[in-house]
Amino acid sequence: MIETSQHAVPGFRPEPPETHPPYLYEPYRGTSKRAPLEPLVAIPQTLSEITGPVGGWERLMGRAEADLTVGHGGEPLGERIVVSGRVLDEDGRPVRHTMIEIWQANSAGRYLHARDQHAAPLDPHFAGSGRVETDEDGRYRFLTIKPGAYPWGNHYNAWRPAHIHFSLFGPGFATRLVTQMYFPGDPLLEIDPIANSVPREALKRLVSRFDIETTLPDVALGYLFDFVLRGRDETPLEKR
Repeated sequence: MIETSQHAVPGFRPEPPETHPPYLYEPYRGTSKRAPLEPLVAIPQTLSEITGPVGGWERLMGRAEADLTVGHGGEPLGERIVVSGRVLDEDGRPVRHTMIEIWQANSAGRYLHARDQHAAPLDPHFAGSGRVETDEDGRYRFLTIKPGAYPWGNHYNAWRPAHIHFSLFGPGFATRLVTQMYFPGDPLLEIDPIANSVPREALKRLVSRFDIETTLPDVALGYLFDFVLRGRDETPLEKR
């Protein structure tokens, strides 16, 4: 039996302006195939959209997989990193017990997926996916490998900057949010159509911050990446 919230959450708020990428962004060619051609029609929300599991994600989905460097028969190749942060609402309050999933390429820039035929090596000791549940302070933490850049065929000599995909699940089944995290100082960010489809000021919220305090001595550099789920500082999200 899946537990549901005792109180229906309020209707989901409209998106803040100048935050999220548009459905159609011509330099990112893939959007031309999926962008709607007509104005969107709002569908009234019902209980099936505004209720859902409350906590207990590990019970529903299995054990947490916060360390992506273990469990695959050996040591993965590449630079180890810690990615951590908090999930907050627009007033800075923690969002507790929400599940966060990540997926990413390996250190050579290749995903463990049949459709990825990039001529880079697969790492038999790295699957590139994990999940955790935020704690009472809305905190999460992953130990992983820094992903590599990879070509993606959008235009001549197109390379995606190093990034990690994030998926967050809220209190309703319609509240799955998807975004990407980038790394500071990456020169590919300036010429990447996906990153640049996000308004300039909002794009800064998708770049993690190096953090010496969460760096593990002799093990892994630390990066901070917080999520803000509503309000003017909302984290930019991918259009679905």
